[in-house]
Amino acid sequence: NAMKRTSSQDQPLIESVVKPFEAFIHEESSGGALLLAATLLAIIWANSPWANSYTELWHMDVSVAVGAHALTKSLHDWINDGLMAMFFFVIGLEIKREILVGELASLRQAALPLIAATGGALLPAALYSVVNMTGPGARGWGIPMATDIAFALGVLALLGKRIPLGLKVFLTALAIGDDLMAVIVIALFYTSTISWL
Repeated sequence: NAMKRTSSQDQPLIESVVKPFEAFIHEESSGGALLLAATLLAIIWANSPWANSYTELWHMDVSVAVGAHALTKSLHDWINDGLMAMFFFVIGLEIKREILVGELASLRQAALPLIAATGGALLPAALYSVVNMTGPGARGWGIPMATDIAFALGVLALLGKRIPLGLKVFLTALAIGDDLMAVIVIALFYTSTISWL
């Protein structure tokens, strides 16, 4: 009975500590706010007198071990090869759902984001080519093609429920289409050999 009384007395204290975190996690704009805060911190840190420690953090080795088997990569590689792959997988599943049963289910609805993505990839490449037509930078025309889908979706998340679902789907489809075109360009024009198998 005394234990029940103690736990009921502790409960309000725990709830008062945990409730703000729960509210933050369930808030749709939380991810965007974290992304922008991390971006601002990274910009300040990378341009500060402690910039070397920022670079060292990205090159720090992180290991995952199971028994005698271990996989060691830099933090940068874990994010690029692991977390970004999962991110694009989830985004791809969301777009697939929209294509099958959602806002992009018809060719008519999907045409606008695909046309916008094509323009969003080709226009920066064309502008780059015009400015850098001659000289050693001419081959870099593929660099400005891709939008940063993670950042674009983070900014969208900041707006939360204030923007309509159709606009979110449109911008997500546009950013993914743009990124897919950039990946194809990298594969075809910036890779020495392609292993089709």
